[in-house]
Amino acid sequence: MTVRTIALCGAAALALVINPAWAGEGAGDAATAEAATAEAAIAADAGPGEDMIVVTGYTGTKTDTALTELPQPIKVITAEQYEAQGAISISDTVKYAAGVLANPYGRDTRVDGFNIRGLDALQFRDGMRDIFSYYASITSDPYNFSRVEIVRGPASVLFGQGSIGGIVNLVSKTPDFDTRGEISLVYGSDDRKEVLGDVNLALADNLAVRFVGRARDADTYVDHVPDDRVMFAPSIRWQPTPDTDIVLTGLYQEDDTGSTSQFLPIVGTFRPNPANPSGRLDKYTFVGKAGWDRYAGRSLQGGASITHSFSDAVKLSVKARYIDSDLEYNTHYADSYSDPQDPFSVYGTDGRTIGLFAGANDARMNVFSTDNNLQFNFNTGANIEHKLLVGIDYSWNKVAKRSADGFDIVDLYDIDYASLATYDATGPFTTDSQKQLGIYVQDQIRFFDRVSVVLGARRDRVTGSSGQKDNATTFRAGIIGELGAGFSPFFSYTESFLPVAGRIENVDGSFGDPYRPQTGTQYEAGIKWQPAPGTLVTATAFRIKERNRVLYLAAGGTAQSGELNTKGFEIEASHTLPGNFELLANYGYAKLKSETNTSLDYMPRHTASLWSTKTFGLTGEARLRLGAGVVYSGKSVSTSPVWSIVTPSRTTVDALAEINWDNWRFAVNATNLLNNEYYASCLARGDCFIGAPRNVMGTIGYRF
Repeated sequence: MTVRTIALCGAAALALVINPAWAGEGAGDAATAEAATAEAAIAADAGPGEDMIVVTGYTGTKTDTALTELPQPIKVITAEQYEAQGAISISDTVKYAAGVLANPYGRDTRVDGFNIRGLDALQFRDGMRDIFSYYASITSDPYNFSRVEIVRGPASVLFGQGSIGGIVNLVSKTPDFDTRGEISLVYGSDDRKEVLGDVNLALADNLAVRFVGRARDADTYVDHVPDDRVMFAPSIRWQPTPDTDIVLTGLYQEDDTGSTSQFLPIVGTFRPNPANPSGRLDKYTFVGKAGWDRYAGRSLQGGASITHSFSDAVKLSVKARYIDSDLEYNTHYADSYSDPQDPFSVYGTDGRTIGLFAGANDARMNVFSTDNNLQFNFNTGANIEHKLLVGIDYSWNKVAKRSADGFDIVDLYDIDYASLATYDATGPFTTDSQKQLGIYVQDQIRFFDRVSVVLGARRDRVTGSSGQKDNATTFRAGIIGELGAGFSPFFSYTESFLPVAGRIENVDGSFGDPYRPQTGTQYEAGIKWQPAPGTLVTATAFRIKERNRVLYLAAGGTAQSGELNTKGFEIEASHTLPGNFELLANYGYAKLKSETNTSLDYMPRHTASLWSTKTFGLTGEARLRLGAGVVYSGKSVSTSPVWSIVTPSRTTVDALAEINWDNWRFAVNATNLLNNEYYASCLARGDCFIGAPRNVMGTIGYRF
């Protein structure tokens, strides 16, 4: 048996063992994923003379490094996996990952949300930050990516501005040199109608193009909130020499949607309305004006990457991306905040009347990012190997916004939608911009092919349009060793740095000093156990200390907290047999404690999930695949000076039934199969967010 190693550019640190014979059964990324579960090495029972391909990647280190050589947990979710689980948004793709809370405020058609280790996570695309402001861009399309990668814990040394909890990195589909394609038709709940296509064309031995697209016409479970989209992503790959790889990517995406988050008051939904005991608001009540309330935008993106190997010892990587985004966001929301315990008493005595805020907002976002590095491979002894990475990255972002506000008083139980006033965002745009320049160095040292040490440092300089200048130096260090029998214990220390734009807002509306950057440190220890190529178990414990979090005060204005401590434990296990059986099990615990603000402790401490699929042979060439999963989120507590609100725990069930026959695929996906009506979060400030109800989708696909 021959073993070959292939580095996937942009893939997270994973070791997949793939039988090449499987690759012809599906299209590219999907076929690879079907044969293997990401992050677990897959056992290919290759017979004599058959090749075995070990695939590695590099999100955790930006080098091609096997998972068992990385002193940190990294999760990779392939497109095949999250599509089987019924994901319709990027948030959905991460719900079967340890220590990750997806959709913490329920499904939100405006933004993707995920919480890692109890803290908000930042989104990256192809290793560069993707979003720089709320409500300035539309959500990314999961069909445009081959996989989603999760780096848990601070990651600023390699990625610059990084969340303390971790990052979610989306890896774009790019061409390879195998002509193939697929087209799918989807129909589902809420009159969801879609056509999707992914075509890869090899024009020559060294030239290929790929076209990925989606067109969707859909409603949502909230009246008058559509979910329409047109997405087209072309890309081209050229290898002028065996040592040079050039990839150009593009994206056009236009969304016409609204907000499934309606910010309904706690009183009248989650809790009874004492002034109207018989009245309960529908959990999916639309608060707004049909046709005017909308979240509609357009995103244009262009990117390029060049890698060149000067020799086995020196490799250059250069990449850049530009984003141009326009957005129109019109919305209404009830005044649940003036008196959270009895919001209807503020505007009347009938227990039905409430204030309704309106906002018309226009936003424009422009982003340029580039990341460039050199990798040097060398030895400093017979049994000491080095991968030295030296890099420089730069990003520039500009976000311009303008708005107009209004106010009505309505009967929330019977809104007269026609009478609601509308507004237009006019006047000049207010613009904020930021520039960041970072220099980083990292050395991965491998001793006697058993012990790996990772050392890294980074220096950042950030300037903002408000005049603040921030500088920071961050470090990382980690060690992992192989003890035998598949056991590899590890320990790591990492740091994080996140500049915060703007200034402290005083209660009277005036502004004070610029915000200080958020910083964080993490200590982590764990063990990885890989008794066989198809099985991987990772257990880890961590402690995070965060400083300078921005707080929005109940009396108005903002402040920055002194310190937030998070500690927790995670365990994840995966077991896969090629094309036959897959099992994923995850559990995460995270406890937050703040010196200055107990209201930060509102995320569930406990999360858990279980996902499994099994494939059965049918008559002829047909195959039946059945899958099921369970996701659990524990209770959460939100506290304010007036009360504490406990959001109960919730459990949802997902299911898959799929038949593959010749080139055809027939599938039915169901999320929240049992239609559990639950609240994702209720906040002590006064509002609640409902979880998404059952969603069923049927797909007919053809591969060629």
